[in-house]
Amino acid sequence: MLIALGVPILILPSIGYSAGYLWGFSIIIWILSVLQGFIQNAAFGEMTTTFSDATGLPGCAQKVFSKNGDSKSKCDRGKFIGAFCAWCYWFAWCPVVAIFTLTIGTYVRGFMPDLADAGVWLDLLIGLAIVVGMTVIGARGLKGGSLTALVLALVSLVPLIIILVAPFITGDFVASNISGKWLPMDWNWGSGDIVIFLGIMAMAQWSACAWETAAVYGPEYKKPKSDIPKALFVCGIICLMLYALTQTSVVGTLGIDGIANAPIDPLNPMSQIVFGDAGQIIAMIMLICAMLMIIQTGFLGSSRTLYSMSLEGNLPRWFAKTNVRGNPINAMIFVSVFNLALVLVQNPVAVLAASSMGYTLAVGIALAAYYRSKTVEPFKSMERPFGLPRWYRFVALIMVVYEIGVLLPCLAYLNYVDYDALSVILGAVILAVFVPIWMVTQNYLKENRSGKEPVSQSSE
Repeated sequence: MLIALGVPILILPSIGYSAGYLWGFSIIIWILSVLQGFIQNAAFGEMTTTFSDATGLPGCAQKVFSKNGDSKSKCDRGKFIGAFCAWCYWFAWCPVVAIFTLTIGTYVRGFMPDLADAGVWLDLLIGLAIVVGMTVIGARGLKGGSLTALVLALVSLVPLIIILVAPFITGDFVASNISGKWLPMDWNWGSGDIVIFLGIMAMAQWSACAWETAAVYGPEYKKPKSDIPKALFVCGIICLMLYALTQTSVVGTLGIDGIANAPIDPLNPMSQIVFGDAGQIIAMIMLICAMLMIIQTGFLGSSRTLYSMSLEGNLPRWFAKTNVRGNPINAMIFVSVFNLALVLVQNPVAVLAASSMGYTLAVGIALAAYYRSKTVEPFKSMERPFGLPRWYRFVALIMVVYEIGVLLPCLAYLNYVDYDALSVILGAVILAVFVPIWMVTQNYLKENRSGKEPVSQSSE
């Protein structure tokens, strides 16, 4: 439930984008995306509990595709597939820092008009403050308990829910804003429109399916067989309601024209409608705090991923260096610099679109690993604490084709149309650069195996 409470914040940068293309029908996009999450997250729940010693979805992929299931085998195809899945998954989460830094900058400009012309320097200043703060927090290893996390999640969601629900009570919600503008006048579901629709679906799953963590944590549940279905159902239902509520409330209150005037920060004018000028500032501060929470999740999680990949021999040992408290300081520095560079793109949706390429590939590879784990020995005979029917492997196979064969090219086309290939090039370069990095790392490790073993930096 804690996971589900934090996930809906991820919709904020995409509210205006999806409505700009699909008007009122954008509500359906989010419903379909969360339902898609039910399909793939169920498979992930089974796979992660079957391979409980693997590190998340990429670890499962590496184990399944490696020779004889040995994820530590030397430089084989399976090791690369698992490593590339981890890199894609890292690229899906790491840009959360830049995306919400830019989103925060837009919200700040919205309720502080004097900063409207501050340009990229405001975003860089905000980003620098955020990554320095996150690095300090991460370096000191500060972690709150589950009760603290629950309190923070509730506090961050309270203003969001009030902003979304209040228009229904005050009468500012107008149903005709949805029914009267269900789809653009020139939308006829031709081949071009379908490609655009599927491209938006690929971007929407980046946030609407992000509650897969509820499945990835499967091995930690006391009774996986019964707890995983409960977790998936509760998280999925919460996300389904909150995503549908968010898009419905924004479109119904502001209308398409109102959203067009605030495509990145539509909750700014909504909070002004609900709270007035004075209350708007308080609501925005609390909303920014909520965004900082999701930034912290992305920052610490992506840093830890780089650290884990380095320990597994999939990235240079530099990323495994830790401070005296045992926290991956070099990985945090890299994540900070990487995201400050992404801030220069100056468009959170463009960064999100590039990041979605990583998420789509990671999910596709993980689903392919699930299919293989259900069809190839010795994996298919393994005990499964939480097991889906045998035929579910075909559902996973269909989803592999859907993710990599359908959504990915449609997403690339949409990115080309919107950003003159900026997002496509950005995503492709960041994903492709892993190949030479991985090969150099493998050659280095191979040379050191034949000579003396390198000194581990993780103990420094």
